Amino acid sequence: MRTNKQKLLLASKILGIVIALLLIGFLVFRDELLDQAIDKVSTTMKLEYNSDFAIKKASFDGLSGIELDEITLAPKNLDTIFKIQKIKTTVNLWRLLIGDVQLGTLEIKNGNVLLTKKGNIKNFGAFLKKDKNEPKISNKKRDYAEFAYRIISKVLNLVPTDMSLENLVFKLDDNGKKATIDIKKLTLFKTRLESSIDVQTNTFAQRWRINGYADPRNKKGDLRFFNIDTGAIKVPYFDERYDLKASFDSIRLNIQNIDMSRGQLHVDGYTSITNLKMNHKRIANKDVIIKNARFDYRFLLGSDFISIDSSSTFQFNKIKLHPYLSYNTEEDTVYELKVAIPKMKAQDFITSLPDGLFTHFQGMEATGDFDYKLDFMFNKNKPHKIIFESKIDKKDLKITKYGNVNLGKLNGEFTYRAIDKGVPQRPVYVGSSNPYYTTLDLISPYLQKCVLTSEDPSFMSHCGFINEAFKQSILKNIRTKKFSRGASTISMQLVKNVFLTREKTLSRKLEEILLVYIIENNHITSKQRMLEVYFNIIEWGPNVYGIGEAAEFYFQKRPADLNVRECLFLATIIPKPKKFMWQFDQQGLQKAYATNQQTFLRNLMFRRGLLIPEDTIGLSSPITLSGRAHSLLNIKVQDTTVIDSMVVKEEFDF
Repeated sequence: MRTNKQKLLLASKILGIVIALLLIGFLVFRDELLDQAIDKVSTTMKLEYNSDFAIKKASFDGLSGIELDEITLAPKNLDTIFKIQKIKTTVNLWRLLIGDVQLGTLEIKNGNVLLTKKGNIKNFGAFLKKDKNEPKISNKKRDYAEFAYRIISKVLNLVPTDMSLENLVFKLDDNGKKATIDIKKLTLFKTRLESSIDVQTNTFAQRWRINGYADPRNKKGDLRFFNIDTGAIKVPYFDERYDLKASFDSIRLNIQNIDMSRGQLHVDGYTSITNLKMNHKRIANKDVIIKNARFDYRFLLGSDFISIDSSSTFQFNKIKLHPYLSYNTEEDTVYELKVAIPKMKAQDFITSLPDGLFTHFQGMEATGDFDYKLDFMFNKNKPHKIIFESKIDKKDLKITKYGNVNLGKLNGEFTYRAIDKGVPQRPVYVGSSNPYYTTLDLISPYLQKCVLTSEDPSFMSHCGFINEAFKQSILKNIRTKKFSRGASTISMQLVKNVFLTREKTLSRKLEEILLVYIIENNHITSKQRMLEVYFNIIEWGPNVYGIGEAAEFYFQKRPADLNVRECLFLATIIPKPKKFMWQFDQQGLQKAYATNQQTFLRNLMFRRGLLIPEDTIGLSSPITLSGRAHSLLNIKVQDTTVIDSMVVKEEFDF
């Protein structure tokens, strides 16, 4: 009988013969196989994408090399997507035998890639359409870790270990918004990558360089991206397409580890950027600059979750925070966000705020320390169990200098000037020399209760923010898939009006939040004073500011003499004061939706004990506008917009 050693030797010989036969067959028929593969691709492009794909010459170079000349892809009657003069590559035959394509070397010379959009027609549009023959995805849950690792491995296998690109030009033309990235030279040799790139747009021209280390087989890399010329790197296309002007001195991308173990995929590394500058009307009204930022990341993917691990660190200037972001489908679809700022000096926080984003805080000084935690969780299948908790722990925290903003302004007399669509309105003096100025004790208690109930029920007890309001705001915005509801308290509205502007920018909102926190938590002014100023500066109608003007404008009364029905009316027009006239029909009677708003508010106040039935005796007749506001009812046109602000209030019942 044959021994195990003899059997193993025989099996090895048979395997060797089989491999040899396969190689011989491949060498004999490889030209025919290559032609068939090209014909198959060409047919697919013509039938499924209405495009012509052609290769003028295709041949093998040595045992594992392939050389292609004049490769083109051109959609019918549209701009050619790409035309490349020469491509040479080698393939790992052993990997190919097991069905895995892995490039060894790659050489590309003199190529043009063009993506165009003319009107709504894109030359690449056919390739974005979903394949009708693509099999439907089964109800089986996707294993995120396995899927991501497979995609990453395939992509990295297509990155050669040795590469040379010369004169490869990428062009983008989006209805005249153009960008050209011309790779003059890019080489990867023994894991060292070097490049020379020219960039041309309608607005600037620059020369870039990408240098560093790239090891696709070991799934590691460390690349630096910087400008050859003096000055910062400008981001192309986005300035014309999105009106976003952005630049930076350098970017570094480091991948330290990509590993699959125990059913989980780990991706570790860091990225950093220096002197990032951004300018966009939705961010701020000036350049925003972050001098140094770094993100040390740890991505984790499991069979049913994707997350940024809490061991990750994001740092800009001296501010360091640990983010945790998770998408989990194990039982329900759950989104989680946690942010933790470890204990840090308050002054370090202030000096680290990005230039241009917090202009009112320049020059501010503080002592003490603080740490901060944010906890958010949303279950798509159980939306009303949303979690939103924001907590700051402080130690000896004290603002010693208020910077560019005079927060004590609220305690004295000052001139207020509203800004409407960028245009300053007439000045309103907040003080006794203004005949319409009304102290809190001379404002009807009914009006105070109505406005507080509709705008901010817990104003007297909260510290500027209401977590429940943020929860309801998030729920509404998720349901509508847009930003349709905010969570502003009276404190936030007051700060926005007195110290800031009405511009809808990220800068204004962030400054608003920080200023409210400082005013409320440092007790710079009393709640009563804040409410008094609020009543005297907010807009109550077209060119009507303050409750003194409003009481006369609508009812020819003083604020102290307003009855319950009039107070309910005034409270419900605060969200849209310039459109009060649309609540009335051609006969001067309030429409049903407007009376329903006031009825809802009245019943809510009944339930909370803020009103009693006796307060409304004799007030069953329709409301009448006896002031100057009445004249505006006769010049309105047919109403096409229903302003139903109390629908929001009904959902937001504290």
